[in-house]
Amino acid sequence: MTLKIGYIVGSIASQSINRKLAEAIAKLDVADVEFFEIPIKNLPLYSYDYDADYPAEGKELKAAIEGADGILIVTPEYNRSIPAPLKNAIDWSSRPWGTNSFNEKVVAVVGTSPGAVGTAAGQQHLRSILSFLNTIQLGQPEGFIQFTPDLLNEAGEFASESTAKFVTSIVDAFVKLIHRVND
Repeated sequence: MTLKIGYIVGSIASQSINRKLAEAIAKLDVADVEFFEIPIKNLPLYSYDYDADYPAEGKELKAAIEGADGILIVTPEYNRSIPAPLKNAIDWSSRPWGTNSFNEKVVAVVGTSPGAVGTAAGQQHLRSILSFLNTIQLGQPEGFIQFTPDLLNEAGEFASESTAKFVTSIVDAFVKLIHRVND
């Protein structure tokens, strides 16, 4: 059975290094896994005024999350937290009350930044939010990846074998967790 893993990129910037990381992860040769992006760029700002009649973008987001076997969130860190577009998407996906699309969903979090500690503080904040949403999270290995000019090659794949091996170990652990929870 092929697992469908949806990935959400926390940044909406077209040249985001986290988008590049997500795309490189999606190119990894992982048996029986199909990655697909869950876009968040066109979501309006969430307001409970929409709860009675969700717009198409909100419905599509919820359906994509619910239809995935697992969700990989690839996010930058903004001011020691998560970007506003990612928080907005989480709010859309968890509302209206009682229709939390993340409930009992298997989730992994990774991120990249030029800094040496990657996106550690932002990821910890995100994990707190995901805990409240009753997700089942991959705890280890953690994915705090420093983005350097030579991280990816011209094809958008991991340039070094050791980095590819490390990121693959995260995906492999995530796949095992998905199977353990869903089987």
